[in-house]
Amino acid sequence: MGSVTATVPAPPAAHVTPWFRTFGAIVAAGFRRHATYRQVAVAGLVTNTVFGFLRCYIFLAAAGATGTVAGYDRAQLGTFVWAGQGLLAVIAIWGWTELADRIRSGEVAADLLRPVHPVTSYLAIDLGRAGFAALARLVPPLVIGPFFFAVHVPRHLATVPLFLVSVLLAVVVCFGCRYLVNATAYWLQDVRGPMILWTLGSGALAGLYFPLGFLPGGLEATLRYATPFPSLLQVPLDVLVEREPLSTGLGLVGVQLGWAVLLLALCRLVQRRAERRLVVQGG
Repeated sequence: MGSVTATVPAPPAAHVTPWFRTFGAIVAAGFRRHATYRQVAVAGLVTNTVFGFLRCYIFLAAAGATGTVAGYDRAQLGTFVWAGQGLLAVIAIWGWTELADRIRSGEVAADLLRPVHPVTSYLAIDLGRAGFAALARLVPPLVIGPFFFAVHVPRHLATVPLFLVSVLLAVVVCFGCRYLVNATAYWLQDVRGPMILWTLGSGALAGLYFPLGFLPGGLEATLRYATPFPSLLQVPLDVLVEREPLSTGLGLVGVQLGWAVLLLALCRLVQRRAERRLVVQGG
């Protein structure tokens, strides 16, 4: 009688490990790619430092004689400004039009032929970029600021790791928003209009121009929980300066996580619809 050979399916880890290896390789490639532009990093650091001084003096003036405003004392405002100047490059709110450019030129077709999903690939590259920016653009302002201004030092040991997690989620949330803005090129071809709206709205609603705590309480709460914008800057900075109890900060990071999952899912949905449109157009 012939023997019967049973095929044993590979364990899930056998499929997951290569995926993580590929994802990690793309992240490393993104890090190396942006690390080559050292002069750009230095120029950006100088610019952020100059604006850091200007913003810090303005916020300290807003604190006035009482030394507090909207729940921030002078030291917390100092940390808010200098950490925010560094985070601006890490999350990269502005300037990313790579996907839109590739859609307009037709080069996006090459992205669709790769074994890695476009959303996953661009996310990995962006995480690599953010890793380099954290070293080159976030750390220096955190070192420079305390030499000239009083800054807030976290009182709880859990604040620093919670801040790092919040920054990572802010990068993912910002990537999701930027990807959706770029993806409008599948339908509009020219994304200058959506990009202008994104630039104006994200800066004002993310806490870049001023802490959202300066707004009325009801409006601040609506923006914080009903829109993804505060998850870009305001939430990580509030976690770092410990404006609210640690439990509240943990809840805000949970809100960030929810927005990150939702936006990545929406990116994949939009990408799937866009690919169907490309087929209809003969792509």
